[in-house]
Amino acid sequence: MYTQKTFTLKKEEIDRKWWVIDATDLVVGRLASEAANLLRGKGKPTFTPNQECGDFVVITNAEKVRFTGNKWNDKKYHWHTGHIGGLKTRTAKVQLERHPEKILMDAVKGMLPKTSLGRKQLTKLKVFVGNEHSHEAQQPQEYKIK
Repeated sequence: MYTQKTFTLKKEEIDRKWWVIDATDLVVGRLASEAANLLRGKGKPTFTPNQECGDFVVITNAEKVRFTGNKWNDKKYHWHTGHIGGLKTRTAKVQLERHPEKILMDAVKGMLPKTSLGRKQLTKLKVFVGNEHSHEAQQPQEYKIK
C-alpha cells in the first residue's frame, strides 16, 4: 500500500535570504502583508508552519509610507507606560513625525502569529528611516512589490 509522506523542514536545511524593500509611496497594509509573508516563508516551497523558515527583511524609507483614506487623522496608536493611568495615544500623523519605523513594525507585528514563533519571526524585520541601512554586509536583494 502506498503512503504519502508529509514534508517537514529541518533546521539545518533552512535557506535564508536577505531582502530590502523601499517603502517610498507604498501603502502600509500592503507592504506589511508582503513583509509578513517573507518573514514567515510562506512563498517558499519548503514552508513549514511550525518552523522559523522565513527570510530577513530590511525596510528603508519608513517615513515615506502612505495610508489610504483619512487614516492619518483617524488611526490611533495606543501603548501603556506601566503606571496607573498611563494609557497613551497618538494619531498616525504624530507617530510618523516621532517614530515612523514603529508604524511599519506594528503593522507587520499584527500580521504575524501571536505566539513565540511570531515573536522570533519579528526579530528578523529591520526598519530604517532614510535610504541607508546597516546590513550591506549581508548583500540583500531588492524586493519589488507590485
